[in-house]
Amino acid sequence: MLAWTIYLSFAGALLEALLPKDKPALARWSALAVALAGLILAAVGFAAGLGHGRVVIADVPWVPSMGIRFTLAADGISLVLVLLTGLAAVAGVLFSWNIELRTNEFFAFYLALIGGVYGVFLSSDLFLLFVFYEIAIVPKYFLISIWGSTRREYGAMKLALYSFVGSAMVLIGLLAAYTSSGSRSTGLVQLAHAGLSVGFQMWAFPLVFVGFGILAGMWPFHTWAPTGHVAAPTAASMLLAGVVMKLGAYGCLRVAMGLFPHGMDPWGFSYLGIGSWRDVFALLAVIGIVYGALVALVQSDFKFVIGYSSVSHMGFVLLGLMTLNQIGMTGAVLQMFSHGIIAGLLFAIVGRIVYERTHTRQLAELEGMHLSKRLPFAAWAFVIAGVASMGLPGFSGFVAEFQVLVGSWSAKPWWTGAAGVGIVVGVAYTWRAMQLAFFSDTHSAVHIHEHGHELAAITWPEVAGVSMLVAVSLAVGLYPKILLDAIEPAVRAMLAGGGQ
Repeated sequence: MLAWTIYLSFAGALLEALLPKDKPALARWSALAVALAGLILAAVGFAAGLGHGRVVIADVPWVPSMGIRFTLAADGISLVLVLLTGLAAVAGVLFSWNIELRTNEFFAFYLALIGGVYGVFLSSDLFLLFVFYEIAIVPKYFLISIWGSTRREYGAMKLALYSFVGSAMVLIGLLAAYTSSGSRSTGLVQLAHAGLSVGFQMWAFPLVFVGFGILAGMWPFHTWAPTGHVAAPTAASMLLAGVVMKLGAYGCLRVAMGLFPHGMDPWGFSYLGIGSWRDVFALLAVIGIVYGALVALVQSDFKFVIGYSSVSHMGFVLLGLMTLNQIGMTGAVLQMFSHGIIAGLLFAIVGRIVYERTHTRQLAELEGMHLSKRLPFAAWAFVIAGVASMGLPGFSGFVAEFQVLVGSWSAKPWWTGAAGVGIVVGVAYTWRAMQLAFFSDTHSAVHIHEHGHELAAITWPEVAGVSMLVAVSLAVGLYPKILLDAIEPAVRAMLAGGGQ
């Protein structure tokens, strides 16, 4: 059943491309129907897969001469991320209801991107995973360059170049693993048990980890992320933060750590307390957490605040992975899900609800508009999303980040202390943006809106999208067991060397 999330998304993309260009409403409803069907399949597949470990969904020869197979499989990690993709897909359609320019083409690229993401999370063949990974990159470029806003061509090209550089690094590592294994198979399970030498893994691990880490927003290769988020249309921003950055983190976990576990072994020497690639990437993750938060604190563009906050929150994912313990890695996967929901909600509020009505993202200009009175739904939606992003107990972000911090303390306590600085700064930048954009008492005559012109009313797709994302974050925060029951056995299997 889960395999149909891929097939249905690509079929929906083809359908959208063939729809009449003069019927935007038909394109919207068709895209929503496909996204909803994908979410239903993901939810049913998630429920059916609980407690069954790794399950093979499809397995047929593809390029037999090279041992390449069309193999789809799912474990608890895949199930959670497929569910996230379904939720993000539906929310993205709802927040794209205002798209008028080449509507059918927009949703065709959108659904093709969703299909690629589903494919990555379900692939159990290295070559197949890489194909889906590349498929997901192409629609991103067109969504930003055609339907984006601020410096859209620059943002789209920067994202594409960073993505392809990362992909080239991944491809080199994967080709080397295939030729060195002698297994004549590209299956993830087969390669993981091929007995690759420690020396080989020592150089292949950082190459592949960085290649995937670029898409995960790892510092210092993160600069595409804020630029891409700001340039992208709302739905594309939601997908970039919600699921595309998770492709990179998933690749770091499933491929780099799964195939080259000895690449994180001690080098036999240390420099400034760093004695392994694990230490290196944990340090980069901590820097990303603090740096992203500090830069978000001084931004004047509302969307840049959210863009840099994504860099900071993704740092928790990478830090959790580098703990190499059950609770830290479980927290990392849960943070992937939580950040996908909360970041998607923040980008929807800022990019769709606020910007489309005020035509500005500058906090200095929004400060005098009294949006808490004129757009109370947006103001209180941002308050909820903001406190969720800060890690308020009761929301998904608290459980995820708490687990990462506990895991990092068990590994090296100073990691937790440094990451805690990022959390404190995160409260500051969220509160600052909230105050300036919605609750300031400043009066301004800069905008015509201040002279009695009404802002457009909140629409039903916006209410539906916000309500869905808030409800999901609350549900996971109040009852995290619903996801942890899936994640923990899969993480345990990976740590034992048997999970792919």
